[in-house]
Amino acid sequence: MTQHYFDYGADAAIKCGEYTDMFAILGMHPDPQQRGLVVRCWLQGAQQVDVISRIDNRKVASLEMVDDNGLFAGRMGRRVKPFPYLLRVDYGSHIEEIIDPYQFPSQLSDDDVHLFAEGALECGWRMLGANWQQIDGIDGVRFVVWAPNAKRVSVVADFNQWDGSRHVMRRHPLSGLWEIFIAAAQPGQFYKFQLLTEQQQLLDKADPWARAMEPPPCNASRIPTKAEFAWQDQQWLAKRERMQWDQQPISIYEVQLGSWRRNGRDGELFFDYDQLITELLPYVIEMGFTHLQLMPISEYPFDGSWGYQPVGMFAPTHRFGDGAGLKRFIDACHQQGVAVLLDWVPAHFPADPHGLARFDGTALFEHEDKRQGQHPDWDTLIFNYGRPEVCSYLLSAANYWLQEFHFDGLRLDAVSSMLYLDYSRQPGQWLPNQFGGRENLDAIEFLRQLNQRLYAANPGIMMIAEESTAWPGVTQTTDSGGLGFGFKWNMGWMHDNLDYLNQDPLYRCYHHNKLTFGLLYGYSEQFILPISHDEVVHGKGSLLNKIPGDDWQQFATMRAFYGLMWGHPGKKHLFMGNEFAQRKEWDHQHSLDWHLLESPNHSNVQHWLQDLNQLYRHHPAMYLTDHQPDGFEWLDCDNAADSVISFLRRSEGGQHLLFVVNMTPQVHQGFRIGLPQPCNYQELLNSDSEHYGGSNVGNSGAVVVEAQPYQGQQHSALITVPPLACIVLAPAEAVTDNEKPSVEPA
Repeated sequence: MTQHYFDYGADAAIKCGEYTDMFAILGMHPDPQQRGLVVRCWLQGAQQVDVISRIDNRKVASLEMVDDNGLFAGRMGRRVKPFPYLLRVDYGSHIEEIIDPYQFPSQLSDDDVHLFAEGALECGWRMLGANWQQIDGIDGVRFVVWAPNAKRVSVVADFNQWDGSRHVMRRHPLSGLWEIFIAAAQPGQFYKFQLLTEQQQLLDKADPWARAMEPPPCNASRIPTKAEFAWQDQQWLAKRERMQWDQQPISIYEVQLGSWRRNGRDGELFFDYDQLITELLPYVIEMGFTHLQLMPISEYPFDGSWGYQPVGMFAPTHRFGDGAGLKRFIDACHQQGVAVLLDWVPAHFPADPHGLARFDGTALFEHEDKRQGQHPDWDTLIFNYGRPEVCSYLLSAANYWLQEFHFDGLRLDAVSSMLYLDYSRQPGQWLPNQFGGRENLDAIEFLRQLNQRLYAANPGIMMIAEESTAWPGVTQTTDSGGLGFGFKWNMGWMHDNLDYLNQDPLYRCYHHNKLTFGLLYGYSEQFILPISHDEVVHGKGSLLNKIPGDDWQQFATMRAFYGLMWGHPGKKHLFMGNEFAQRKEWDHQHSLDWHLLESPNHSNVQHWLQDLNQLYRHHPAMYLTDHQPDGFEWLDCDNAADSVISFLRRSEGGQHLLFVVNMTPQVHQGFRIGLPQPCNYQELLNSDSEHYGGSNVGNSGAVVVEAQPYQGQQHSALITVPPLACIVLAPAEAVTDNEKPSVEPA
């Protein structure tokens, strides 16, 4: 009897999971035996199945039970034209009405499939993964996944009792995509893809394109909600489109959301996004930061990875709320004038069994050869940037956060590890490129395409590279052979300055060049000066504890260093806790030590940084010509004996500020400094002011000019240089009330 409805052996192949083209036999098809239609289904445990027309809700036929394993089939009478239908299934204990997924044709766009295969699909989350769709008046979810080497792929989920036989997907052999439309799916339900490999191994994998995921240990994907978010940041986005960030003040506050502050009696609970709106956002505004940078929030299984080993490249982590909460948070930031950046990780991914590793039983997203595909430092897997579909995946993932969540830019982690094939490898542990070199040509091309496409699709964003080598042209345009980033972290400046701070003031004279060397290459890229989370963790100690001396020396040195950092060319980046001199090194399992602000030492550092941000934002000389040599001029970079440096920051129209930084406890009276203009100068800021916890040595707010050339300037003055301090001078006639700091200096 089975031969009347099934090809020879097809029934057995279906039941044992060997039949790969389920859409060719299940569902409604022309009757191979006679003119008309036949419907076939496989519903294990069913006792009777009726076909009901969805046009008039009338029963068309009762299907014949082909065998007791759940195979049913039957002819549709005299009907010859396919019609929409549902299956009324009697399981004995209950009756279900099922929209048969095998009645629907493919919903994939040829253009999208082509772009995906080319590595040029920018909005792939709208095609792959789980997406709501309406077909013939039926609402449901279209599931699509890329698994070219799998023999069979099924959706297993809450709605089918996690039974891999219920929803076997349609295979598209040329693209390697699998697809099915399921009307039974509901928002928030959990699902995975079950894959049968060529080696007959069953794998349960989370959806690589999932937009929400379940916490460990189950790690399932979640069907997205249908609701659209009502954004209120249109004015911000319109302004951002015209923004030239290289000519703007950029002061970035880097935050790990899980440890900025915590709830609960023992601090065991994370803040959610609504609490962050009421707590974090006002703090960022009060401190005067222009940008907030979130450490990675793509779903990750292990708290200790801080998000740098993501398994859900499209899924906001469950830890702080859902995607709607994240959108509310970013929307609120934009309405308050705060830009939001995201730390994004395209360099590697973890080998968790539910993730991308050997996704269809083969090295699909990674390389087969460990010399190319495994990272020796982090025991993670490296993306195969030479595979177009992987490039589409990563390109879409980056674009997803920018378009769906309105992030204002991405900071790409570990770019150096992407650029070099021999990164952190010994001879024999890596494979050279086709020309025998160490450059990862595929990764280079991917980064260029990524930056080029994202800037074109999202006007006004910032693309930032964490790149620690001297790779040329990181921030040059792709047309001129560069990588196309907007900014690059100046890791050399950071390491030099931190090493300098670690020296005893008595011996800093022997390390003076570490303060000045950065300006030798300071205009080769568009730099950001970072003091990041990596510098205050893993036994490195807090920034405060890197500085030798007693409390007075440590806090004074920190204030002086911040003054130098804010005056130095380059945008600013500071990790949370450093703004109030956190004493302990950062621990992701605990909140920052906010109780320290009860101590004047810590609150004074916070106040100093707040005033630096205010000065920075009010004076174009500090940011407008950051990446142009004529925006900076040394007055004295060679005074190693006194460990004092002085320089000018300039902008158009002759506007300028003068910085003097003393990195020893020695007070210098009658210290001559060159001045560009024949006018008196005002001491705008002095980190040694008593208002910042200093010894109150200074210039009583004013400096009197003398007609004596000095340091290449036509005029000069004798000033008092306070100990371990930074002072900022400006022409008195150029200072307006709104440019003055919130607290008058000494």
